[in-house]
Formats: sequence, C-alpha cells, structure tokens
Amino acid sequence: MRFLSKFTSQDLLYIAIFSAMELAIKPIVTPLVHLVSVPLMIPGGSLAGGLYMMWLGLSIAIVKKPGTATIIGLVQAIVVLSLGYFGNHGAVSLISYTMPGVVADLIAIFIKRKSTVQAQALIITMANVTGTFIVTVLIMRLATIPLLIALSSSIISGIFGGILSYLLLKKLKKFNFV
Repeated sequence: MRFLSKFTSQDLLYIAIFSAMELAIKPIVTPLVHLVSVPLMIPGGSLAGGLYMMWLGLSIAIVKKPGTATIIGLVQAIVVLSLGYFGNHGAVSLISYTMPGVVADLIAIFIKRKSTVQAQALIITMANVTGTFIVTVLIMRLATIPLLIALSSSIISGIFGGILSYLLLKKLKKFNFV
C-alpha cells in the first residue's frame, strides 16, 4: 500500500481511465484485426497489441511516476480474471497483462523525455513484444518460425501504437487536458 502513496488522486484517476480504455478498445479492435490475422495465421494480439499498449505509453508520459504501467497491467489482469472475459487465458492473464506494464516501466526508467515519438514507440513496442512473447510461448506454444512472425508483427504494431500515442498526447496537451 505504501507504493501507492506516491500517486496523487489525479494520478490514480489517469491510471483508472487508461486501464479502462485499454480494456474497452480490445473487443472493438480484436474482431477487426482477426479478419487479417486469422487467414495469415498470425496471433491477433501481436498485430493489434500496439493499439492496446498505446495506453501504457500514454500513461507513462502523463503520470510521470515509476510503476504507472505496472499498476495499469495489474488492474487489467484483476478485472479480466474477475469478469472472466477476453479469451480463455485463465491465470496466465495475470502474467500476460502485468508483464508488458512492468517492461514498459523498466524501459521508461532509461528514457529522459518520455513524451517523444521515439520514446513512445520504444516503450509500446517493447511492451507489445513482451505480451506477444508470453501469449505465444505459454498459451499458443508456437514453433520458432511462427513465433518470429508474431514477434515481427508485434514490433510493427508497437511502432504504430507509439506514433498514435504520441499524436494523442500532442492533442491532449494542445487542448490542455494534461
């Protein structure tokens, strides 16, 4: 509990909003991405993950406190487990939702200006690669070549998510929302 004491009420509100946004966008984006990913036999999450993970990068740039993305991942994992939706990953959801947040926070430690397009792309790409790796290895158990294809698509998706996150951050700052 002491860990949360460094976060203000406004920080926790942003964390709750970004957690909800990431969970809300999944049921909208996933079926659309599956139209492309299923015929190509690419895991849908690796291709759409940049759109989910962009909220982690955005939260890191706005809240500016270590552990922000980890809390978001943990909140999402608890919500997914308690409501029992978003696939049948079961208890692995605790790992597959939390670890991308942990990795995003670790990457952010080494980046001075977290609101640049390069920083956002790197943070989101690494979070997406982490999530893709966990799901493809622990749940899907893909062979090497399909795993590399999934990881490659997660890199492309992460870069795209980073660009979107950066553009959204610019708009939020322009209209004084953050």
